[in-house]
Amino acid sequence: MKIGVLALQGAFREHRNMVEACGHEVIEVRKPVELDQIQGLIIPGGESTTITKLMREFQLEQAIVSRAEVGMPIYGTCAGLIVLAKDIIGSSQPSLNLMDISVQRNAFGRQIDSFECELAIPVLGYKPFAAVFIRAPLIERVAPNVGILAQYDSKIVFARQGNFLASSFHPELTNDKRIHQYFIQMVEEAINK
Repeated sequence: MKIGVLALQGAFREHRNMVEACGHEVIEVRKPVELDQIQGLIIPGGESTTITKLMREFQLEQAIVSRAEVGMPIYGTCAGLIVLAKDIIGSSQPSLNLMDISVQRNAFGRQIDSFECELAIPVLGYKPFAAVFIRAPLIERVAPNVGILAQYDSKIVFARQGNFLASSFHPELTNDKRIHQYFIQMVEEAINK
């Protein structure tokens, strides 16, 4: 199985390392043709406006949407969450408009306000997850068909809608592979449908 990591900007190398540590091959996606080689895609953290601009420039935007519409799983972390969202509060920034959530950019503050916390994520088991938040967005609203997977201080920070997964935090900056394994399991389920 091949997992793609959108490699235009941001923490794509760290995601690559995590997926490879889970035992799967990674394709760094920079061109539409590379999407044909993968079964799932990770959109990393970074700068969401830069990522969306580069997706358009490299003609990836519609190609990603087309693959999503036929069931390819996509996981967005931090900026990747913003890129997936249908609504970015207070912004006209373009997005892939795929996940039925409203997000607030930089909801936890600036770079200096970055933090790490122990997060309860029941779908991963009993052991808390050491979540790293860096200029993190927040999921303000979810549609009824979106499952809330984790909250921090009563705020939604991890959610799933069908073949879409999104987190406010950066699991690729830890040594805990459970979230990447969870996404890989989503990809395996999509393949076997």
